[in-house]
Amino acid sequence: MKIPTLALLLALSFNVHAAGGHNHGVGKLDVSVDGEQLTLELELPLDSAVGFERTPKNDKERAALADAERLLKDAAALFVPTPAAACTIDSVAVEMPHAGKPSESHEHADIDVRYVFRCANPAMLKSVETALFKHFKRLYRIEARRATPAGQGSARLSAKQAVMTW
Repeated sequence: MKIPTLALLLALSFNVHAAGGHNHGVGKLDVSVDGEQLTLELELPLDSAVGFERTPKNDKERAALADAERLLKDAAALFVPTPAAACTIDSVAVEMPHAGKPSESHEHADIDVRYVFRCANPAMLKSVETALFKHFKRLYRIEARRATPAGQGSARLSAKQAVMTW
């Protein structure tokens, strides 16, 4: 029985993420292609996006949190799949810490975002480029993993190398 690509990626992702730690400036990106669906799952330290991980203390910090959430909801501003694949945004789900009721937690906080694209020509999908480094100056590296019909792989993305190819 063949295991669906997304299920395999999620299983691998859980094990790798559980083994890894929280590092300021380092995000994680899981990329999967299953049929016409391209799924990007981003984990970004809150500090890398807004400069703090605690509950906002003033209006400036609350605005920074709201601005980061607004930007992260704009998938087209942050990710560009191979143009020939003709991908369009299907859904975006952002889990932003401290955006709701205040928390007294002083632990590390991460933003979790799930982007789902539908691609009219999935066979043409060969890469995803990100503009995250242009918007979040405290972010300096993304550890990316992929599971696609072309196989599995990983890449270390940075401002100088912001494209994952397969």
